[in-house]
Amino acid sequence: MIWQTSRFAVDLTMPKIMGIVNLTPDSFSDGGQRRSDSEQIQFAEKLLKQGAHILDLGAESTRPGATAVAAGEELARLAPVLREAVRWNVPISIDTYKPVVMQAALDMGADIINDVWALRHDGAVNMVAKHPTCGVCIMHMNGEPATMQANPMTGNVVVKVKDFLSERSQVLAKNKVAKNRIVWDVGIGFGKTSEQNFELLAKQASFLPSGYPLLCAWSRKSSLGKVLGLDKDMPATSRVFASVAASVLAVERGARLVRVHDVQATKDALLVWAAAKKQFD
Repeated sequence: MIWQTSRFAVDLTMPKIMGIVNLTPDSFSDGGQRRSDSEQIQFAEKLLKQGAHILDLGAESTRPGATAVAAGEELARLAPVLREAVRWNVPISIDTYKPVVMQAALDMGADIINDVWALRHDGAVNMVAKHPTCGVCIMHMNGEPATMQANPMTGNVVVKVKDFLSERSQVLAKNKVAKNRIVWDVGIGFGKTSEQNFELLAKQASFLPSGYPLLCAWSRKSSLGKVLGLDKDMPATSRVFASVAASVLAVERGARLVRVHDVQATKDALLVWAAAKKQFD
């Protein structure tokens, strides 16, 4: 299975690790830890050395309760790191929903648009469609970041998420975006209860017949803290081991990409998984 992106045909025969680079001061997991551009660049390089196959740069937080930032501010945070990262000969993903940011990032050489809104903002589909090869990750989100956890979704979560992603993929197909450019993300933690998140994991295989590769993003999510019985005010870093376990379970159930903060730990765990798979399949 190949994921076509701007500069790279990413081979998903074996699962790939997408390392998270938060360029925001208010990320739920590590907001404000690295404030200067040079610190952000050094951190991104560190993730590559630890084993990340793809870097995902995000300059606006989409954590529950987050408020939007202006496109100019988002670009100011993003541009210095992106200009350096595109020189490293690895796929660079941009976590944004704003068409103007998408365009600027693609013009600077980005390979993937990772949109939590699944390209529902005006002009987003056209922005991606007019690019000949950029990769696209579309995610399911119930509601919007500012209020999504106050009113989580109801009904059959698996059916609703699958129907939504199918509909958005059809929109892209009508706009001549090739199927091999598209990846699905079920949106763990985005307007869903903890029970719904784990139902999506348990029934993840039901998404595979679509033929779209799955990206799973369990890293440091609050649902993991709930399972562990942790106080909600404990730092997100207290969920690292649970995050690694969730990533391995997602891969075991067919995910081709995992989006994570803890690259080294995830890589080590997936090497163990791969050794067992190779030996005993």
